[in-house]
Amino acid sequence: QAELGLNEHHQHEAINYMRFARFKRGLCLKTVDSCFQDLKDSRLVEETFTVDEVIDMLDGLRTVVHSEVESELINTTYTNVLLLRQLFSQAEKWYLKLQTDISELENRELLEQVAEFEKSEFTSSNKKPSADLIKPKLAPLNEGGSELLNKTVACLQEENEKLKMRLRTIETQATAALDEKSKLEKSLKDLQMIQGDQKTNGNQDITELENKVAALKSQFEKTLNDSTANQKFLEENLVTTKHDLLKVQDQLSMAEKELEKKFQQTAAYRNMREILTKKNEQIKDLRKKLSKYEPED
Repeated sequence: QAELGLNEHHQHEAINYMRFARFKRGLCLKTVDSCFQDLKDSRLVEETFTVDEVIDMLDGLRTVVHSEVESELINTTYTNVLLLRQLFSQAEKWYLKLQTDISELENRELLEQVAEFEKSEFTSSNKKPSADLIKPKLAPLNEGGSELLNKTVACLQEENEKLKMRLRTIETQATAALDEKSKLEKSLKDLQMIQGDQKTNGNQDITELENKVAALKSQFEKTLNDSTANQKFLEENLVTTKHDLLKVQDQLSMAEKELEKKFQQTAAYRNMREILTKKNEQIKDLRKKLSKYEPED
């Protein structure tokens, strides 16, 4: 840390601005001096003047000096606003919000510290500015902005990995649900075969078979309802996960465009929706088939 409490790069930027301010201040002083010199050359040509003539000369000189100083102060204000605009624009690129404390601008201790720094920098060292420190525009710093960007990208990548793991878990659950559906379909086929074989037996066998069919149907419907609820839960999780992935993709596209391709490829999600849609259609077909075997009143 240097005398101003800044790192080396920022101190060099402050020195560049102070050098610019000293140059503008020197021009202003030269202008004021020239005003007095013009008065001497143009008006002080006689040996004696009346009081009115002296008052008139001083009033004219005051008007000219007042105008020059006012113009320079206004220009200095506008210059400072442009400098703040550069700093704020650079900070906004990294989504930072800078704050200023106007009261510190009148801190006598800090002002004296800056004066001492200027005195030591421009009177004792007499150093010349290096070419790499004089820049027409502020450029993003690698050490500050890149570090923030890298942290943001790392955080988003970690969140992306968590979402991918969650998606794989949901895919596993959906696969298990499909396996259970296949088992239910097989049970229904077996039931149909058993019912077809038992039709040739007597009324007693038919009654027993119908009772078994009713029990199996009740169990099947219960299992089917559980499967439907599980399917709805999985579908909601898939939608939520898809939204989270899209949100992360949008954030990563702002931080690092290379991650955008990975997030846009969500084929697993579309395949899962197609699988679940087919499952709904198959469940409807199963219900239609079961309705044929319900006992008639």
